[in-house]
Amino acid sequence: MRDAMWVTLQVGAPLLIVLLVVGLVVSLVQALTQIQEQSLAFLPKLAAAGIVLLVMGPFMMGVLRAWTVTLFDRMVAVGGLP
Repeated sequence: MRDAMWVTLQVGAPLLIVLLVVGLVVSLVQALTQIQEQSLAFLPKLAAAGIVLLVMGPFMMGVLRAWTVTLFDRMVAVGGLP
């Protein structure tokens, strides 16, 4: 269970942290300029998510692949082969 939580953090944290920072910056800009346009809050987050997924995607897939291999190895170790 501890390994599953660690994999979840490795895969999800980069995207969530970047979206949090972008959301805070956009909210600050909206509060300072008093512009309350909904698309202004959504589009930067969408662009940031795309960039993070392009940059961090190979790392995330590598972590998920390694976790999958580990799970299958553990299943074989527990159940054994016929």
